[in-house]
Amino acid sequence: MAVAALFSSHSPLIGLNSPGGEIELEVKAQFEQLRAWVENFKPDLIIELAPDHFNGFFYKLMPSFCVGVEASSVADYKTPAGPLPVDSALAEQCIAYLHQQGVDVATSYDMRVDHGLTQLPNMLFGWENVPPMIPVFVNCVAPPRPPMTRVIKLGEAIGKFAARLDRNVLILGSGGLSHDPPVPALKSAAPEVRQRLIAGGELSPEARALRQERTLEEGIKSAAGKSDILDINPEWDHQVLELLEKGDFETLAGFDDADISRLGGRGGHEIRTWVAGCAALNAIGPYTAKTWYYRPAPEWIAGFGIMTAELN
Repeated sequence: MAVAALFSSHSPLIGLNSPGGEIELEVKAQFEQLRAWVENFKPDLIIELAPDHFNGFFYKLMPSFCVGVEASSVADYKTPAGPLPVDSALAEQCIAYLHQQGVDVATSYDMRVDHGLTQLPNMLFGWENVPPMIPVFVNCVAPPRPPMTRVIKLGEAIGKFAARLDRNVLILGSGGLSHDPPVPALKSAAPEVRQRLIAGGELSPEARALRQERTLEEGIKSAAGKSDILDINPEWDHQVLELLEKGDFETLAGFDDADISRLGGRGGHEIRTWVAGCAALNAIGPYTAKTWYYRPAPEWIAGFGIMTAELN
């Protein structure tokens, strides 16, 4: 059987803010080709590495990594609602194997996930046709985040686990590249926001609508050059893509959180999902990575990139 990987930026603003017809048509065409690539691979299992944006994980107990044995979508930004098709037995086996490999992942039998996880498989398969999967949360938003050395270790262990299975395993990495969404920080948050970042809980429909409206407005301001968020950084994005293509994990392991925030913005930390996914393949054998697409899309608050990786 086989293991391959696919990585893509996500944006809650896809389908809500237009980055212009050219980019929309380009991304649509890329996903049509990606769906053909995935169909040719015929995955029996998806292992998805993805972040959360204070919708399912909170500071009351914030793990570096968590594997979902059962999971459901919060359906933010018009993403689909409902349970994920988690292969619970395999997820439990994965957790046990990762522990044996020295990676202390948390376990959830009630994982709540947002667009950071649901958007990519929905775009690739359609929500009703997503294959059996194992969702893996990677903390990319809430400092202190896991250092890159541990992210690489996580990826390597996942790759070794995938290689043991008698299945075609497609590893998905969702997030990045450079972008600076208006996610609140614990240290500077107003008291009521700070309380939610810690305690969590379901947002009311009104509160969720307000959060989404603020993000929509930020995308429009970003495109007009009137936003306080950091600009998309194509130079840094291309550096990250090149390092992943080369499999230069020594350099990636040295990425410092402060530099990622400065160069890639608050959302740039989501490259952890790409790094872990490439490390998974590298643990099995040499791989070839291909960058399919890259364009800055300020209306989506994203340096939008797509990459695949296959074993040689």
